[in-house]
Amino acid sequence: REWTMKTPVVFLLCISLFPAFSQGRVVGENEAGFAECNVFFPGQVPPEGFTEPFHVKICQQYNKEPRFATLYSTKDKIPLYSAFKYTKPTQNEEESWLVEPQVDDPENDLHEMVHEADIGGIVANLGANQALTSDYVGSGYERGLLNPSLLNEEDFQMATYTLTNAVPLSPSLSKSWHSDIGRVVEQALVPHCSKKDQLYLLAGAIPSSVQVKGKVSVPESLWLAACCDAPEGWSLGLVKQTNDENSLMDLTVRDLEKQLLAGVHLFKGKCGEDSQSQEKTEAILQVLTQIRSGEQVETSDNEEAKESGLVRKVAGIIATPFIKLLELFIYVFVELVKFVFYFLWLIVKQVVGTVLNGVYSLWNGLVSYLKAISLVLINIPYDVGRVIVNIFLGFLEIVQDVAYLTYRILRIPVGFVLHLASFPYQSICAIPSVLKDLATGIGGTFSLVIDATAAILHGFYYLAGHIVKRFVPKGSSDD
Repeated sequence: REWTMKTPVVFLLCISLFPAFSQGRVVGENEAGFAECNVFFPGQVPPEGFTEPFHVKICQQYNKEPRFATLYSTKDKIPLYSAFKYTKPTQNEEESWLVEPQVDDPENDLHEMVHEADIGGIVANLGANQALTSDYVGSGYERGLLNPSLLNEEDFQMATYTLTNAVPLSPSLSKSWHSDIGRVVEQALVPHCSKKDQLYLLAGAIPSSVQVKGKVSVPESLWLAACCDAPEGWSLGLVKQTNDENSLMDLTVRDLEKQLLAGVHLFKGKCGEDSQSQEKTEAILQVLTQIRSGEQVETSDNEEAKESGLVRKVAGIIATPFIKLLELFIYVFVELVKFVFYFLWLIVKQVVGTVLNGVYSLWNGLVSYLKAISLVLINIPYDVGRVIVNIFLGFLEIVQDVAYLTYRILRIPVGFVLHLASFPYQSICAIPSVLKDLATGIGGTFSLVIDATAAILHGFYYLAGHIVKRFVPKGSSDD
């Protein structure tokens, strides 16, 4: 939270300390034309007829110097035109896209173009009136520059990378537009304007009903108006339809104005249209025809090259043996250097390979050692847990046995317990009765034996008497 609060302060401090920021000032209603950017219009008079309330005038600056002017439509969120002058083209610099804070927030104190990524939290309603980079991402369109960077040098080129100078174009159309405009300006317009600093260029777009992500209008067509405000001056218009990237139609500035808004006048006094040089106009149209047909345009540089071609050819014949000898020495030297580098490469490769093998082996050993230690450390909690589980299971078995024993004990009948408890008492009390019964039994046994003996003796006595009576005669007894 603290950093978020400090960010705007730090950003504003950076802007004040580093003047190389690209500046794009929204021109106030009380200022004439485009203020300091009026220098990009013939007679310092901007086009007339663009009077809608959603038209915003921007003076594009860099390093505190005006670089070009832009009329921006907050309704369509694209520039309607950018006015600039031709400067010596240079190699394309790295793209660094910027936005204009005051287009969305007129009360903002930032009067410079800033990077979109650095503007968060500083500008209110960011993107409400202008296109942002996020509007182009994934849309199939790219940011096509009305004022092409390839026609500008250094600071002028850096100033072109602003979203207020860009319209949605397909990649192929953007490439075609920049290529055609570059060739037209450099090969047709610049060579036929006697004062290059008096060549004024307007590049514009006519919005269509097609929108990118429902926000940014796709151009119906692109146009270029050129004016050479010099003796034997001239003016010319070009139109490229966006549905035909190969189209490039030339027309007068007056006819071009008819395709724009009603009442539009692009150049003051029609920029010499009433008294323009017919010869220069025809020469320009001839070059345009060659450009449209894809032919190589003959320029003054080409003519000079032809004139010096014979001299170069003769010099080439004379210098050929020396060049061949020099090529031989260079070849030998290059081969020698290659051999030395190859030999050094083999040595370095062998040394590095040995070192890498040693490091690899050391690494494998270290990994194996760490792996073994890790497994041991991992197994310690496992073993401790297993012991704890076994102790817990043993305790549960003991509790189970005790509970089972208690259950078995509780199942024994109470009467059996009482009988068991009274057994000693009843046993002691029964001893006299048992002794008595034992004595009675013994006495009865002796009595029974005596009776049996007496009965046996009586039986023998009776048998003997009977025998005697049977066998002894009665007479003998009378005698």
